[in-house]
Amino acid sequence: MANVSVYNMEGKVVGEMELSDAVFGAKVNEHLVHLAVVAQLANKRQGTQKAKTRSEVSGGGRKPWRQKGTGHARQGSTRAPQWKGGGVVFAPTPRDYTITLNKKEKRAALKSALTSRVQENKFIVVDELKMDEIKTKKFQEVLNNLKVGKALVVVGKDSDNVVLSARNIADVKTAYVNTINVYDILKYNTVVASKDAVAGIEEVYA
Repeated sequence: MANVSVYNMEGKVVGEMELSDAVFGAKVNEHLVHLAVVAQLANKRQGTQKAKTRSEVSGGGRKPWRQKGTGHARQGSTRAPQWKGGGVVFAPTPRDYTITLNKKEKRAALKSALTSRVQENKFIVVDELKMDEIKTKKFQEVLNNLKVGKALVVVGKDSDNVVLSARNIADVKTAYVNTINVYDILKYNTVVASKDAVAGIEEVYA
């Protein structure tokens, strides 16, 4: 089992914590991690772009001039793609970009991402993340104490004040145990988690 230091909100080491190998000591599968990131970004796409082809643009029903004898190139419609106001040749149409991964693949990818963060010493455990009031400045001080910049902060239950205090800080994102994902774990330089959040992750994903 991997051992990590536990810090308090002042940035001082107050103990150690053993992490479960089932979640934080899994085999890192880069291929699955890649698939999970691609799927997440693809599933964010709306796919609602639309342009009209020559068959959908209004007008252009009449042949603009006779076939021969004018000196012009032959034309059948003023809504052909080469005309101003004509249709688009290969126009985009609404489509679904969804990529599906099965549950085992998603879980394995998440474990791989968490394990890689632990191996790179970019996983910080805090004994508790609690704030009596919503104060961005105070939460920024906590991050400064931990010497953390761009971070994903994973919190447990009853952490609304922490979430609201952090939401206006650039390059910081908060997440509950059930909302963490591979993309965010990899996007932010450091993962900061409270002890109860770590216990929740081990319970849910072990």
